[in-house]
Amino acid sequence: MFKSRWPQIMGIHAALMAYSILALFPVLLVVLNAFKDKLAIFSAPYALPNAQTFTLEGFRTLAATANFPAYFLNSFLVTAGSLLLIILVSSMAAFAIAEYPFRLNTLIALYLSIGIMVPIRLGTIGILQLAVKLDLVNTLWILILVYTAQGIPLAVFVLTSFMRQLPKDLKDAARIDGASEYRIYWLTLPLVRPAIGSVLAISMIPIWNDLWFPLILAPGESTKTIVLGASVFLGQFVNDYNAVLAALTLAIVPAVVLYLIFSQQLIKGITAGAVK
Repeated sequence: MFKSRWPQIMGIHAALMAYSILALFPVLLVVLNAFKDKLAIFSAPYALPNAQTFTLEGFRTLAATANFPAYFLNSFLVTAGSLLLIILVSSMAAFAIAEYPFRLNTLIALYLSIGIMVPIRLGTIGILQLAVKLDLVNTLWILILVYTAQGIPLAVFVLTSFMRQLPKDLKDAARIDGASEYRIYWLTLPLVRPAIGSVLAISMIPIWNDLWFPLILAPGESTKTIVLGASVFLGQFVNDYNAVLAALTLAIVPAVVLYLIFSQQLIKGITAGAVK
C-alpha cells in the first residue's frame, strides 16, 4: 500500500516543505539583515553577514533609545500569567462540564462556544470603561485578565472534549479510595497533557503578538509590551533600517522560539484528538 501511495505522500510532504520555506523565509531575511550594515542590506539582501558587512549598530541604537529588556519582560509576564490562568480556569470548567451532569451543562457549553465566534475586540469600549473604574489602566493585570477571558472559551472547548474521553472507572476508583473531587481533578491533568499543550500553543501566539489591547489599555512606558514597543520604535526610526530590522528581530524571534517549543505538544494534541 505504501509503495502505491508514495508519490502522493511525497507530493504532500513537498508541498508542506515549500509552504514552510515560504512562511519562514521573510523571518530569516529580517534576522540576517539585522546583522548587516545599510549598504549590504540593499546591495546583497540575501547574502549572509560576513566580516565586512557584519554590524551590531541596530542593536546598539535599540539599547540607547528604547528599553527593550523591560518590554520583553512585560510581554513574558503577560503571556505567562495569561496562559497560567487560562489553563487553570479552563481545565476546572472543562472538568465540571465533562464530569457532572446538571441542568445547565449543555447551555453553559454553548455559551462558552459563543466566545469562540464573537471577537473580544468588539467589547473594547466596555473593557476600557471597566478598566478605568477599577483603576487598572496602564497595568499588566488588565492585559492578563483580558487575554484570559479571550482564551477561556476555546480552551474549555478543547479540554472538555479530551476529558470526556477519560475512563470513568479511574475517577470512580479514586472516589472509592477517598479522594476529594479536587484531588481527582489534579489527577486528570496529566492525562490530558496533549490537550493542555495544544491550548498553550494556540493561545500563546495571539497574546504575544497582540498590539490592540496594549495600545489601548496599557500604553505607558512601564507597561509596554515588546510588540507595542517595537511599533513605537519603528515610527520614530523608520529610516534607520539597521534599527528597524533589529527591533523586528527582537519582536519576532521569541515568538517563533516559543512556538517551536510548544509545537510538538500541539501536534500530539491534534493527533490524539484525531485518534479519539
